[in-house]
Amino acid sequence: MCGRFALISDTERLAEIFGLDMAAVVGIPPAVPRYNIAPTQPVIAVRLSPETGQRELTFFRWGLIPSWAKDMSMGARMINARAETVAEKPSFRAAFKRRRCIIPADGFYEWQKRNGRKQPYYIHAADDGVLGLAGLWEVWRDPEGNSLQSCTILTTCPNELVAPIHNRMPVILEPEDYGMWLDPGDQPEQGLHLLRPYPADKLDAYPVSTLVNSPKNDSPDCIKPVEMGD
Repeated sequence: MCGRFALISDTERLAEIFGLDMAAVVGIPPAVPRYNIAPTQPVIAVRLSPETGQRELTFFRWGLIPSWAKDMSMGARMINARAETVAEKPSFRAAFKRRRCIIPADGFYEWQKRNGRKQPYYIHAADDGVLGLAGLWEVWRDPEGNSLQSCTILTTCPNELVAPIHNRMPVILEPEDYGMWLDPGDQPEQGLHLLRPYPADKLDAYPVSTLVNSPKNDSPDCIKPVEMGD
């Protein structure tokens, strides 16, 4: 699964990387470095604007709440969607067809079971670039008609780097595939081939402190390398 990630890059860098006109980030507060983003928190995402069809930055609550959910608590269990079943699962299939997004991340965390405990690792681009995580978004309305937009991150089987750490990893899109993922056209199933493990040689990983275990901790210390056993 993917249960924590970091976004340190500012909005101007995100606009450049994801091909956004600066007008598309109007109203988005300047990105504050976040080192330990956790489920149910707001996350920045790139999507096609429902109004203009152009790429824009927006905020979603992390943990997808299906439109038919009775209450928002369901979202806490929907932080990830398995790539292998996302096109068929009732919770995700409508969003897979029509509401896709890309969630920028400078890196993400996975936990390795080791000597009776779990050792967190920080996994990031080998060139320190921003990763584009494949996501879906949905709109949920409460009984009073108030709407809430939420998202989930897709996961797949791990590559050779991540496999010794965890049995799942987020789907990381290649930059040349951003357009196809965001706008699948009339045949969304064609996008399933994009939901594959990211090349291991494009990532790097190292152990970090268990500070990241608590979402209360959000500082550069979360991504600071540690010696094994610390």
